[in-house]
Amino acid sequence: MNWTNICILDGSDSKKVLQYFKLMDTTSSTNEHTGRGAMWELEKNLDQPMDAEAGRLRNMYREKKYPTILLLQLAFQSLGVVFGDLGTSPLYVFYNIFPHGIEDTEQVIGALSLIIYSLTLIPLVKYVFIVLRANDNGQGGTFALYSLLCRHAKINTIPNQHRTDEELTTYSRHTYDEKSLAAKIKRWLEGHQFRKNVILILVLFGTCMAVGDGILTPAISVLSATGGIKVEEPRMRNDVIVIVSVVILIGLFSMQHYGTDKVSWLFAPVVFVWFILIGILGAINIYKYDRSVLKAFNPVYVYRYFKRGKSSWASLGGIMLSITGTEALFADLSYFPVQAIQIAFTMVVFPCLLLQYTGQAAYIAQYNDRVSHAFYLSLPKSVLWPAFVIATAAAIVASQATISATYSIIKQALALGCFPRVKIIHTSKKYVGQIYSPDINWILLVFCIAVTAGFKNQSQIANAYGTAVIMVMLVTTFLMIPIMLLVWRSHWILVTLFTVLSLVVEIPYFTAVVRKIDQGGWVPLVFAAAFLIIMYVWHYGTLKRYEFEMHSKVSMAWILGLGPSLGLVRVPGVGLVYTELASGVPHIFSHFITNLPAIHSTLVFVCVKYLPVYTVPPDERFLVRRIGPKNFHMFRCVARYGYKDIHKKDDDFEQMLFNSLLLFVRLESMMEEYTDSEEYSTRELNQAGNANPRINGISIGSNMDLSYTSHDSIIQVQSPNHTGNSQTFQTVGDEIAFLNACRDAGVVHILGNTIIRARRDSGLIKKIAINYMYAFLRKICRENSAIFNVPHESLLNVGQVFYVLNSKVRTRWMRYSHSAGVCS
Repeated sequence: MNWTNICILDGSDSKKVLQYFKLMDTTSSTNEHTGRGAMWELEKNLDQPMDAEAGRLRNMYREKKYPTILLLQLAFQSLGVVFGDLGTSPLYVFYNIFPHGIEDTEQVIGALSLIIYSLTLIPLVKYVFIVLRANDNGQGGTFALYSLLCRHAKINTIPNQHRTDEELTTYSRHTYDEKSLAAKIKRWLEGHQFRKNVILILVLFGTCMAVGDGILTPAISVLSATGGIKVEEPRMRNDVIVIVSVVILIGLFSMQHYGTDKVSWLFAPVVFVWFILIGILGAINIYKYDRSVLKAFNPVYVYRYFKRGKSSWASLGGIMLSITGTEALFADLSYFPVQAIQIAFTMVVFPCLLLQYTGQAAYIAQYNDRVSHAFYLSLPKSVLWPAFVIATAAAIVASQATISATYSIIKQALALGCFPRVKIIHTSKKYVGQIYSPDINWILLVFCIAVTAGFKNQSQIANAYGTAVIMVMLVTTFLMIPIMLLVWRSHWILVTLFTVLSLVVEIPYFTAVVRKIDQGGWVPLVFAAAFLIIMYVWHYGTLKRYEFEMHSKVSMAWILGLGPSLGLVRVPGVGLVYTELASGVPHIFSHFITNLPAIHSTLVFVCVKYLPVYTVPPDERFLVRRIGPKNFHMFRCVARYGYKDIHKKDDDFEQMLFNSLLLFVRLESMMEEYTDSEEYSTRELNQAGNANPRINGISIGSNMDLSYTSHDSIIQVQSPNHTGNSQTFQTVGDEIAFLNACRDAGVVHILGNTIIRARRDSGLIKKIAINYMYAFLRKICRENSAIFNVPHESLLNVGQVFYVLNSKVRTRWMRYSHSAGVCS
């Protein structure tokens, strides 16, 4: 298949291209005696320089190397975005470890020893120094790991990728020796659809648990911070604390539409002051109360703690709260480079947390009956209220970081076809990753208020919180195994060592939280189950729609048989036909041309698809090609996006698409002019040299897969007998003028409104999933026209219904309308 990759050039770049081809004209005349034409000279001059350019482009999207001063500045800023959740854990950890009181000092030392080594093994060793390296060009989270796997193994369940996508500068992958372990693992993963579905469900489950984390973090952080009021006013009712927490949560979610960029200048100083405060107070408490707790750094006390019996295992759920926020550390990776996060954690976060937990342990070892609000009670009275204000601010910052991560997760799921279309707003002109989703925002607020008001105490919310966190960590561990084997190509011994060390810590925590499912741990499971059903049903419906489009493509022989006029009157204008297909003519188009008396003089089949990369550079976004002979005036344009790319309101998608189309026509004419024969054929070009020359970001031509049969090409063929009112152009200027005239006459966006139904002989589960759940999600989600900001008056919906039973489909057409609403 032959594609032309289009880059939108400014005037100076276009002149350079034209000047280059004029230079090639003189070169071709001087080479006539050698028998080598201009095409040979073009390939010779362009191949080598563009390899170097491609290397430079790829380096642009690798992690940058920052000066030391700038790296320290970024490390400081990362405190406010990445570590807020982890830093507020001391507010509620010891209360949830010992909800029924303390037996003796050694019990406190054993719990502290577990906290110390949990912080060392999970956040420090596993995440900061290992998992953070498994980023997708600086992007973190569950879907970033999945995108890495999809690029190195064909496990994407929607097979809409083409090998031209692998030529993107942001698309990196490795090749393997056929006998290597990585190649065997790759073949095993690709060998059966069941394994692909297992990985997908694992990713979706981890994503749903991360969304649950985004619901529970604001609830427990704000409720724990406001609980400090009871230290000064012990007789205050718990309902008052809950009301204050709900008010803070409403204010927090109400400000989300401003974006984190507007208030981010406060985040880092607040969290930095918080870490310094808890570190200093922890050191003072160690000196003031009980220095014998320093024995907790001896791992022997971990063993002694577990020897105490079932009560020690039951307390693991509380100890695990000391590492909550670690999963958000990886999800928020897109904001800062890995080195900045490593510096911030090792130099500020880790030592301050160790000091604070050790200081609290020293205090409660001295006062066994003051565990409930140990943090506030251990403070001098002179700093109680300032510490309360800082703690509340830090809790809000921690909530903000988790909420922002949830938006990012939903955006990634939406891009990969695993979540219904919701509104995404870009809130910052400086930072691409800062987004806001009003639909998700208010859903999170409702759930946060329900959790806060429903449970009213930290203990049950903490049980729910711990369940969500440990599930995300386990999913990350299991996904890291194929990442280390396929992407890093690590030795199996290192992979085994990483897996064993991770599971040795995480499995005991998992068994502890499972025992508390009836005490609040069921909450994230319910959230995860609901979101998982929504995601999987949406993905299943999307997959079936794509399979239908693939299996019911219109034959190009039928299109060519209609002639240049397509059997209709070609009226002035441009018709943009949106389709899921990157090749072939969609089935809905045949319904369109057989039920209307006229069609636009220029047709462009537009396919918008998302790739398993974090972004597609704007100059590589569009792939353009011609369908059939020139006098058919039919084109295809594939717009490619990464899972972090956003359709902003100020982006004129229609203008960018049309500029790409005009540039394609110019380049096509240039290539025809400088071929060695009068008739230009992509097959002949590829046989001549299999070259893929690039000029200032333009990729002209591509290697053709000779085993692929397609009538879509930019090959000059004889026109059929049906000439209609088609137009044959003498020069490229004539065609460009024709296209501009068509655009001036009007552009109509033609969207296929496909509705799927389960057949009567389908199973009950499939009927419920397709006829009710998927239909409801389609009804409440946003239309494609809204995502691309298509004007209401320029929209034409064409509807169809098809029935699903395994891989079989049956179609019934619907009426079409000129409105943006759903067809009837």
